[in-house]
Amino acid sequence: MKNNVRRLRLARKLTKAELARRAGLSSLTVGRIEKGLPCQIATRRKILLGLGLKLSERHKVFDD
Repeated sequence: MKNNVRRLRLARKLTKAELARRAGLSSLTVGRIEKGLPCQIATRRKILLGLGLKLSERHKVFDD
């Protein structure tokens, strides 16, 4: 699954650990998502909120 998580995280000057903390996820999970591995909708929601985006902006992050 192609996504822009890494690009957006770096643009916000966040480390994987910082994004993981904000999103309530592990750094390992953030890394897996950045590599394009599939994730649940609830995890996508956490990523969006961790990046400071609205759920309606999911198209900026996830291509699906």
